[in-house]
Amino acid sequence: MTLALPFTRRFLPLTLSVVVVVLTLPFAARHPLLLVLLLLALALTALGIYDLVQPFHSLLRNYPIAGRLRFLLEEVRPEIRQYFLESDIDGMPFNRTERSVVYQRAKGQLDKRPFGTELDVNTRAFEWLNHSINPCDPTEDDLRLVIGGGSAKPYDASIYNISAMSFGALSANAIRALNRGAAIGRFSHDTGEGGFSVHHRQGGDIVWEIGSGYFGCRNPDGTFNAERFAAQAQEPQVRMVEVKLSQGAKPGHGGVLPAAKISAEISAARGVPMGQDCVSPARHSAFSSPIGLLQFVARLAELSGGKPAGFKLCIGHPWEFLGICKAMLETGIVPDFIVIDGKEGGTGAAPLEFTDHIGMPMRDGLMFAHNALVGIGLRDRVRLAASGKIISAFDIARAMALGADWCNAARGFMFALGCIQSQHCHTDRCPTGVATQNPARSRALDVPLKSERVARFHATTTRALAEVIAAAGLSHPCELRPHHFSRRISETEYARFDQIYRFLAPGELLSGTDDPRYRDTWPMARPDSFVPA
Repeated sequence: MTLALPFTRRFLPLTLSVVVVVLTLPFAARHPLLLVLLLLALALTALGIYDLVQPFHSLLRNYPIAGRLRFLLEEVRPEIRQYFLESDIDGMPFNRTERSVVYQRAKGQLDKRPFGTELDVNTRAFEWLNHSINPCDPTEDDLRLVIGGGSAKPYDASIYNISAMSFGALSANAIRALNRGAAIGRFSHDTGEGGFSVHHRQGGDIVWEIGSGYFGCRNPDGTFNAERFAAQAQEPQVRMVEVKLSQGAKPGHGGVLPAAKISAEISAARGVPMGQDCVSPARHSAFSSPIGLLQFVARLAELSGGKPAGFKLCIGHPWEFLGICKAMLETGIVPDFIVIDGKEGGTGAAPLEFTDHIGMPMRDGLMFAHNALVGIGLRDRVRLAASGKIISAFDIARAMALGADWCNAARGFMFALGCIQSQHCHTDRCPTGVATQNPARSRALDVPLKSERVARFHATTTRALAEVIAAAGLSHPCELRPHHFSRRISETEYARFDQIYRFLAPGELLSGTDDPRYRDTWPMARPDSFVPA
């Protein structure tokens, strides 16, 4: 009954139009008003059937006729259009009109705007990129970098990739579309901690994320299984391996997928039995110290056949990350990459306290990690990635100026799939078929069409990035530095990022620093324990 009612509501306008056709058809020839009603019902029925079969709008496939009200409202007044397409309903607004720009870029529509900026440039905290009087021509080359230069199998990666989203959180069709899009555009797709499923095997480069549940490479008791890991990690489609320590939207918090939501496909992908809750613990069982973490990362690299291996985290206690840095120095084990996830990142479901108040924001975490690696003299050996509400070319450029080598994004690629942020991810009633395991809803997401949009969004965004950095007189984003960006700090003052933020000199942590963020915390860090000294 619970499944039938939503289906009835979604198709109620189409059902009513069909009923009207059936009831009025025998009498319409004798009654002019009934004839008009019949013609109207026939038109609505034809429209509803078209909505069901057309591949362009997932919302209309799930809500035939009724879904058109949204598109009608968008055209009535600019204010309504702005609310539906551009405002951010979780309380953290995007710059300019980024959600609608994602839709336009993904669909290949013109993304240029008339008149000037819609932002108040005199508002405190307004930020901008300093352009050059002598700009460069935008590069026509792909914006890429090599990760794992010392690995047996280094990865030539795009600087903009799909962040971690698990099969189970997203539908099978959404995963297929994302991975096909990654294959078309030659960028990577992070599996999320839900396992390397059959739906990920569409030809796109895979970053296999290993979380605390060890899904896809676990023993029956939930511990890590090296043989199962090696069997999949050595597949050519897997290009890198990533240990997930924490997720920005809910750091330090485990998860439970109720038994009722575990399908046969999810069971196979995660290696968990059906009929039981699928538990993702808050911490790993394979290690319990910074040295243990690095040894586990090194083991994964070896088991994968020499592919780049690293870890992802949202920065919490600063001494813990500094403890990992000390462990690198003590053991000589240096990860190929570290992904810094900001607390502003998204999730399908998390307690309000975690999404709002736990974890370090991306910018602060990125600069802390960058400074720490510079301070111990290992920054040139570790690639840093940033994730957390990175959607536009400006977002990418700013993160790279503050220390990132590349960026990952989830939200922007979800928009490219058709996500409208209805915030029904946790209810299994996603209106566009993106975040649901309900086959009746996920069928609305047309995989071939959406994969093209995913690839197009990536291509147009990286092209915009090439234009942005060319305006600053640069030829590649790796040349971006803090002095290229400025921020208004009062109504009458502004400063460059290098004047606002303190950056450590190479080796400064080892020789002794007067920066209190590191001076007071460095003695607390331990390579053998996450507990402070």
